[in-house]
Amino acid sequence: MTQPTDIRGEHLRTALSLAASGVPVLPLRAGKVPFGNCRHCADNACGGRPNMKTPGPCACPGPCHAWAAATTDPDVISSGPWRRAWLTASAVAYHPGGAGLTVVDLDNADAIEWARKTLPATQTVPTTRGEHWLYLGAMQSANRVRPGVDVKSTMAYARWLGPGTGTMTALPDTVRGLGLSKPALARPVLSTATVSARAGGGECPHRTPTYLDRGIAMAEQRITEATSSVHTTVYRTFLAVLSTHGRCGCLTEKHIARLFTAAQAKGESARHCTDAWTNARTRLGL
Repeated sequence: MTQPTDIRGEHLRTALSLAASGVPVLPLRAGKVPFGNCRHCADNACGGRPNMKTPGPCACPGPCHAWAAATTDPDVISSGPWRRAWLTASAVAYHPGGAGLTVVDLDNADAIEWARKTLPATQTVPTTRGEHWLYLGAMQSANRVRPGVDVKSTMAYARWLGPGTGTMTALPDTVRGLGLSKPALARPVLSTATVSARAGGGECPHRTPTYLDRGIAMAEQRITEATSSVHTTVYRTFLAVLSTHGRCGCLTEKHIARLFTAAQAKGESARHCTDAWTNARTRLGL
């Protein structure tokens, strides 16, 4: 469902106002995810930006590459391709790290209670299910650092939900420590109990580097080339990988990280990736 005209215009006005204050912005489509890469950026033909540590669009005219598209340039934000994106956008997002900020995303009441007991008071923004606590200072983003707690800063985006209340304070070491305890990319752990070698022993044939690497590369390509139904494509790709390699113990966290990276480059969140992986394992009985 598209947004009413007045809401579309409000998104653009909000984006321009944030950009004028030095906050890099980008539009979000339905499902609170970034727009998919345009045809100029398919297969990262443009060189891509998913691994860049600074905000700013690639050379293409559209809002591609998720958080890396975030910009403060009013001419880009108001340009034709971006304006067309705003017409169907469901929300405005921003790149916290690009603005020198860190967002502690508290997803439920228990997480909020923990923050109130543990973290210094700062600017607080209500969300649908919890709160965003904003601190001055950037750091590496990290997901699920505690139950219901994500840290969003560099190489991540957050929804703009208003200025909130309170005075923003400096990023505390407590939050930086949370980032050090978790990788930036959420990765499911494959336990030997659920993904073991095949019964009967012997060397797993999937451990052949060429065979396994080809399979992972094909899975990455399938995700990267998705132009619609990204959620479904990611899930089905995870399902296909697990059905082939999930029972013999050949998959490592590096292989899984490659799949998660491809999915996140298409706008999937780390949480969506983890949920899709878990659902695929459950369906296969792993």
